Amino acid sequence: MQADLVIKNCTIVTPDGLMENAGVAAKDGKIVAVGSSDALPSGSREIDATGKYLTSGIIDCHIHNREPGLEYKEDWGTATQAAAAGGVTTVIGMPNCIPVIDAPEHLKLKFEKGEEKAYVDFQSYVVITSDNATEESVNALNEAGCVGYKVFLGTTIGAIPPPNDGELLDAMHAIAKTGKRLGFHEEDDEILKHYEAQFIEQGLNDPIYHSWSRPPVCEREAVGRTILFSEHTGCPIHEFHLASGSGAQMVLDAKKKGINVTAETMPHYLWFNEEVMRDKGNVARIQPPIRDQIEQDMLWDIGIHGGGIDCIATDHSPHTDEEKGMDDPFQNTWNVISGFVGLESEVAAMLTFVNDGKLTLEKWVDMHSKRPAEIWGMYPEKGSLRIGTDADFTVFDLNETWTMDRKNLHSKNTATPFHGETFKGRATMTVVRGKVVYEDGKVVGERGFGTLVDVDKMPWNSPRKLTEPRAEYKQYT
Repeated sequence: MQADLVIKNCTIVTPDGLMENAGVAAKDGKIVAVGSSDALPSGSREIDATGKYLTSGIIDCHIHNREPGLEYKEDWGTATQAAAAGGVTTVIGMPNCIPVIDAPEHLKLKFEKGEEKAYVDFQSYVVITSDNATEESVNALNEAGCVGYKVFLGTTIGAIPPPNDGELLDAMHAIAKTGKRLGFHEEDDEILKHYEAQFIEQGLNDPIYHSWSRPPVCEREAVGRTILFSEHTGCPIHEFHLASGSGAQMVLDAKKKGINVTAETMPHYLWFNEEVMRDKGNVARIQPPIRDQIEQDMLWDIGIHGGGIDCIATDHSPHTDEEKGMDDPFQNTWNVISGFVGLESEVAAMLTFVNDGKLTLEKWVDMHSKRPAEIWGMYPEKGSLRIGTDADFTVFDLNETWTMDRKNLHSKNTATPFHGETFKGRATMTVVRGKVVYEDGKVVGERGFGTLVDVDKMPWNSPRKLTEPRAEYKQYT
């Protein structure tokens, strides 16, 4: 047999360990061999990756690609170019677009735009509001092929109101029957609006006050409420962009009770503490905000190392320089929008943590590839190196030291607090379904090559028994 692509002489990283002087082979978009370099078949293209590392493709399960409707900020093409350049092979888009992704026809539109423009593979969430919190609507969105559902509990970009608690419970009962998962923007709207109004009235307009208007208790209240509702309904839930270690403790406690809850955090919550608001101003403004050192230490100890956090994502959130107030990063924070890009810094940031001894390569790969695939019903087609699954690979140099300059990023808009930060480690090649889409510092893939990950056609993604937690949660009992 001759493979289409062979990558050899590298170190393969999986959650279970490292394999030196090894490689992979792909044919017709699927993995056909994984093993020692001298045992691999020949390939139409053979790549010598000496000195590099290879893992299953990195998955970012939380990006705002802004299409449809907000393409002036970003679109499927520019977002997935950035993904490819950052070593990311699959992304999941958020539903706060125009139109809001709350109906089958809107989801179809988002998928069609992705098929037209994407450089890497993709999926999308749908949003639940008072208008569609019924079993009929939930089922229609499920049948339309969504990867999962989302509720915005706190005011954020797009100002999409949540359903009331009764409607939410109805929706969660319905979602539980689909076997899919409901994720939350977990901030209490009444708390954040109360403090924001107080600070504005008092003339407290510095960027740090945006962070303080959304304290950890704002996040923890929403985490606690959603966990309670999950326990009551049996609906699997996910806490998006968890910023606080105290929130991670609540997730861990729920897991110990057997509640089917997962959570993600972002590199910026692990890299910066709230002093970044004084150092870099509104460029670091995001929701939930970057927390103080105490919460960050807990996020590492309880979240990353203790089991309260399952996976890594970015909340990649592009806005124009004007919207971000880049001409004066310390201007009145209430006039500035929240969010920044992250697709091209996430792998580098996590590899820097590896080099700093804060986590192992195996742990990083588990959290940034395998676990997001498991949580969102893509595993093992994505997030594994199993024979017969999609040949998605991220190749990286663990030792390259470099400094990010946002002018080199591939997003349509590039505001990020990681501008000027120095990393040790970098993605050097990205492979999607056996095709090299990024190498030698250039995106070489084709627009429209990326395709929808059809989670409903995967035999391992059948609905689960609602009375039993998934096996991975039993380790906490």
